[in-house]
Amino acid sequence: MATRKKDKKRTVLVTGGAGFMGSHFVNHSVRKYPSEHFVVVDSLTAVADKKNISVWGAKNFTFVRCDIRNMRALEKIFKKFAPERVVHFAAETHVDVSIRHPQIFLETNVMGTFNLLTLAHAYKASRFLHISTDEVYGALPPKGRAFTESSPFNPNSPYSASKAGAEHIVRAFHETYGLDTVIARCTNNYGPGQDATKFIPVCITRALLGKQLPIYGKGLNVRDWIYVSDSTAAFDAVLRCGKSGEVYNIGAGVQMRNIDVARQILKQTGRDASLISYVHDRPGHDFRYALNTAKIRRELNWKPKVHFDEGLQKTVEWDKTRQTRGPKNR
Repeated sequence: MATRKKDKKRTVLVTGGAGFMGSHFVNHSVRKYPSEHFVVVDSLTAVADKKNISVWGAKNFTFVRCDIRNMRALEKIFKKFAPERVVHFAAETHVDVSIRHPQIFLETNVMGTFNLLTLAHAYKASRFLHISTDEVYGALPPKGRAFTESSPFNPNSPYSASKAGAEHIVRAFHETYGLDTVIARCTNNYGPGQDATKFIPVCITRALLGKQLPIYGKGLNVRDWIYVSDSTAAFDAVLRCGKSGEVYNIGAGVQMRNIDVARQILKQTGRDASLISYVHDRPGHDFRYALNTAKIRRELNWKPKVHFDEGLQKTVEWDKTRQTRGPKNR
């Protein structure tokens, strides 16, 4: 195993660092913590893009292309860099894709997480932050109370089931092997750089082009939205100050129906409601998500700063340039 020298920079391994949330975390952290070395591991799937990363010239940044399902390749990275901390964003995330092709979600989200935990334990990492989702809780009724960290799991899609499974393995490594782990369950993110097939980017792009906005069912499904810079700050707080073995819900308390989000996008892009097109609903479509975030606000002194209208406008402005950015850089 690699050994750490006293004068060596602390190394933080970030998986999925070229993806949407991962890249925002990397760009933020590399600039904020110049005394730490950030090693980004990403397989550069269709939802990742090197252009999401803006710190390529930084001395404390290294990029390695690697699939977390490949244990042998991962171990070479751990042996070379001996990371003290692991921040695990890498995952298959598209619910629709998980319905059609569930196997890769189990392979990446469950076994990929197991590979990382195994190596983090073997190479004596001091902390493992696992990025999870509110979807592990399942769906809430229209007037049900928001989920707390102690709410039971009830995943309804192959995606959410794979994330729930990954969480159980994280907990097992903490309880059985004593690995210092923390888990962040986050609500729906939005902001610049999000994959173009996600709900808000799809609506913005199609509205800008004057095309129909596809809305599942009647658009009454409710999601809890958070701007990506707010979730980035929360992940940072959990990584550095979260209590070992604990789970933290992360959300901004912005509960909106999909149809209302679409209407807000039409308003900000100067389009009218004639572009809304209702399509056949997704199988097993969860009705509502909402998180109680009192714990992270109380224990880590974190709170969201970006209002939904402000964040959406920033996202619209960024998406106006998406079409001119060229093909993805993989």
